[in-house]
Amino acid sequence: MKTKLIPPQEIFVARRFALVKRVRAISENSIVILNTAPEVARNRDNEYAYRHDSDFYYLTGFTEPEAFLVIQTIGDKTTTHLFCRPKDLEREIWDGIRLGPEAAPEELGIDYAYSIADLDTKMPELMTGFDQVFTRNHTNELMDEYLRKWTGELAKKSRLGISKPSVFQDVECLIHDMRLFKDESEIATMQQAAWISSQAHLAAMKRSKPGLKEYHLEAEILYTFRNHGSESVAYNSIVATGENACVLHYRAADSILKDGDLCLIDAGCELLGYASDITRTFPVNGKFSPAQAQAYNLVLAAQEAAIAKCKVGESFQAPHDAALEVLTKGLFEMGILNQQQHGSIESAIENKAYQPYYMHRTSHWLGMDVHDVGSYRELNDPNKAWRTLQPNMILTVEPGLYFRPSKEIPKEYWNIGIRIEDDVVITTGEPLILSRDVPVTVSEIEAWMAQSS
Repeated sequence: MKTKLIPPQEIFVARRFALVKRVRAISENSIVILNTAPEVARNRDNEYAYRHDSDFYYLTGFTEPEAFLVIQTIGDKTTTHLFCRPKDLEREIWDGIRLGPEAAPEELGIDYAYSIADLDTKMPELMTGFDQVFTRNHTNELMDEYLRKWTGELAKKSRLGISKPSVFQDVECLIHDMRLFKDESEIATMQQAAWISSQAHLAAMKRSKPGLKEYHLEAEILYTFRNHGSESVAYNSIVATGENACVLHYRAADSILKDGDLCLIDAGCELLGYASDITRTFPVNGKFSPAQAQAYNLVLAAQEAAIAKCKVGESFQAPHDAALEVLTKGLFEMGILNQQQHGSIESAIENKAYQPYYMHRTSHWLGMDVHDVGSYRELNDPNKAWRTLQPNMILTVEPGLYFRPSKEIPKEYWNIGIRIEDDVVITTGEPLILSRDVPVTVSEIEAWMAQSS
């Protein structure tokens, strides 16, 4: 299939120039060098399904492997170059159509394009005369190897008056701060991804009944993702029934769904390079027990308190603090924490008395990667304050409670694992929840499952 540009070419061109503006603020004589992700072997003569590098796609819209982007900036002049696989009829018969360097400039809005076979010959030439290189600093072994090779070639020509770059800057921090703020097309794509993921969660709830295995529900999820046009999962799906729900990164396996148990599903699709991330917990038989409903409603109240803090001007930490307060108070009310041992709610939070039952954070950034890029702390702040939430940031809100059998826990709560997760856009008004096409309250979940049975 021919490489497609979604969204339009102009958006990728604008992103490149936005990056150049940030680079120029540091140096007006610089070259940006970025490579995409390599293909990865799964086993003999077989590769994992290829997934492009997120930063590379963000700047180019190009999804083929073996590609390099080069941006030269001198004063107010900018020139862009792309290295990519050449057209090759024999390889295209086996592996699919390539865009090729001849079509790349017009298709991608790039000034010049070359065969990847010319990379080592051409790159020293393109680097000549530039003071600073903006690249991934020491996080990409392949790029490090190339840079040593290219600067070594330039060093050999020093007697000819040719100088090599002397400063290597981190380009990731610049790109990642850009990616933290989503534009309209990105938000629309993530809204659609969340809708598809919601349909998958609905399908899994509908299929659920005692006697099935976790992988049966996973199959419903995967089918729904692909049936609605998603390219892939955004991460390995979690389908965890009973005690397995207390294992945070559990993978769907062959455990049997039992009457009276809960099932926790954490699953999201990837659409056009963007992730969704939704978690719901529901009763296998369609009806919460009193203890399950109590624990579930506590987690839901914590999520509601956290979402209420997803507003401009609040810190990234604020939703987590709000969730902790609700959860810790609830743990006292359930008799799991007690005043004699743990003191006040504030003291219990300070001493992390909640941690055996809630051991992860409430939020993370969401975007092209499920744990998306962007600093959680204020940039250039010597005090490292938490990042202030601003419009068009997107984060998850996912409090949970996990009760393994223990003498500190009343028996009716044993093996209850609950997490509720939604995707939230920071706006100038109320938070926009992208993922509420799937039920979230006890009554909504029970009504859907009763309707589906």
